Amino acid sequence: MKSNVERAEKRVPMAIAVQLSGHGNVQGTESTFTENVSANGARVYSVRPWRKNDRLVLSSLPGGFRSLARVTYCQSLQGQGFALGLHFLEKTAGWVIEVPPASEAKLSA
Repeated sequence: MKSNVERAEKRVPMAIAVQLSGHGNVQGTESTFTENVSANGARVYSVRPWRKNDRLVLSSLPGGFRSLARVTYCQSLQGQGFALGLHFLEKTAGWVIEVPPASEAKLSA
């Protein structure tokens, strides 16, 4: 199903090793990877189903980046796990894509 809403920022195809933690029903961390990334989020694969608006912690491997993130969608991959849309809520420096300075100025205006 195609959406008529255009994404505000473009995603870049990039596989990055990450860990997810904070699942409500399963303790521990899950090592996985991204499919694509942007300055404020990522599409990440998971073996676990998540609910829209769940909160989790995403950490890059090796360390250096960590963020509280909100699940924007959880898409079943027909027996092959799930694809999560994540929006970063509280991020440290060091993500692979940073918000350009011009965009930051527009956001604060």
